[in-house]
Amino acid sequence: MKAKLILENGSIFEGKAFGYIGESGGEVVFNTGMTGYQEILTDPSYYGQMVVMTYPLIGNYGVNLEDIESSTPKVKGLIVKERCKKPSNWRCEMDLETYLKNNRITGLEDIDTRALTRLLRNAGTMKGIITLEELTEKEIADRISSLNNKDAVEEVTTKAVRHINGESHHIAVMDFGVKANILRSFSKRNCKLTVFPATATVKEILKVKPDGIFLSNGPGDPKDLENILPTIKELIGIKPIFGICLGHQLLALSLGGDTEPLKYGHRGCNHPVKDLLNQKVYITSQNHGYVVKEESLPEEVIATHINLNDGTLEGMAHKRLSLFSVQFHPEASPGPEESGYLFDQFIEMLEGGKMTCQEITA
Repeated sequence: MKAKLILENGSIFEGKAFGYIGESGGEVVFNTGMTGYQEILTDPSYYGQMVVMTYPLIGNYGVNLEDIESSTPKVKGLIVKERCKKPSNWRCEMDLETYLKNNRITGLEDIDTRALTRLLRNAGTMKGIITLEELTEKEIADRISSLNNKDAVEEVTTKAVRHINGESHHIAVMDFGVKANILRSFSKRNCKLTVFPATATVKEILKVKPDGIFLSNGPGDPKDLENILPTIKELIGIKPIFGICLGHQLLALSLGGDTEPLKYGHRGCNHPVKDLLNQKVYITSQNHGYVVKEESLPEEVIATHINLNDGTLEGMAHKRLSLFSVQFHPEASPGPEESGYLFDQFIEMLEGGKMTCQEITA
């Protein structure tokens, strides 16, 4: 069935609808990964967005219900050059179209995704709609202007406190849209986890007597979460803290730093990041549209990682307090797992080992 993607700057890409046949809208972003589409579909950080896959063939290994990052897909749409209709993999449980149809996610295929990506790189990320109808300019403008992602974290956070058993350190997870593999990464290290809704209070968090606090990834603009910053500010200095992605941005804001939007974001699994503390380069998985402004960091906070593509800040640590955070995803899924050492670093911090960045570099 014919469908089209209409961007807020008036650009139109005509293709074919697949999956759930209906209209959809959101922020249009691109991901450069060659694989990992089902992890991308289910990553809560993509809530409110329509993802363009730059790799030309998507769906060739189908979908299984094991390698997902949340219970349901969180994207608003999936845009591909070519959809594989006959996947081949021994773990395949269904094809991509069936999965999207079952979860009411609209797909668009048979468009020039490289041209679309080039447009987004040049003009910047923008909103758009996938539609099967012939719309007037006013109808298009009304639909696009109505798109709003300010309540994204509220939509993806856990609705009730969750407990995951473990025999080692007890970690309180502030869930802003946490990926399943982050929880699995802690569980593999035998950690006990208590997962809290994003709006949990300091009293509720400290009541379970955690050894440390984890600030998760999640969707949207960190500055839309002003109600959460006082909680993080109060936890700073009480317990060791580790943050990833949105958690990193919120920690920076809580420390007095600032964030800003990127022109088109970092989304993919081949981004080179340099660890300034051990002078090593890692290939990382990334998914963010905002970054912490390095020049805004307070004097007691240092940069620990930088992006080698554009020089943006990818990690920070406090000189005196037991806290650090990174912008990229050490849990990967999809992507390389070589930066998983950061989970071990946090465990060492909980054990009274590498407590501050000064001791890490010593």
